[in-house]
Amino acid sequence: MQTLNFNSYSFRLKKQEKQTLIYDPLRKRFFRLTPEEWVRQHCIQFLHLEKGYPLSLMNAEKQLKLHDTTKRYDIICFKPNGDIHVIVECKAPEVNITQATFDQIARYNMALKSNYLMVTNGISHYFCTIDYENETYRFLNELPPYT
Repeated sequence: MQTLNFNSYSFRLKKQEKQTLIYDPLRKRFFRLTPEEWVRQHCIQFLHLEKGYPLSLMNAEKQLKLHDTTKRYDIICFKPNGDIHVIVECKAPEVNITQATFDQIARYNMALKSNYLMVTNGISHYFCTIDYENETYRFLNELPPYT
């Protein structure tokens, strides 16, 4: 797999029927190692090991009802009280981060009401915070650590 713009982490990998699988500590099982899954697993480790977010307060690849459609978000980090603190949208490294990517996570956030958003393709990472009162967002240099 491609080297990403994250620190180096160790992963549980295994081969099964000519496919490589990677273990997801949030979903507690192995998944096919696709480029997007590679980014997702790096991002989980980044949030946990670099930013201090507890694995117990994260989940991945869950369904979300948005208007009359069902979508799937990549990663969510919760506060201890259950409020959503961070939403992460992961793309494969070859996928450029565009306005459409931000529109996608913004639509998810309309329902989820997170404090922070992160968009990454493993190479480029973008972070922003939401000001609901003024209906604006502000880009950040980095995601704040878990507190």
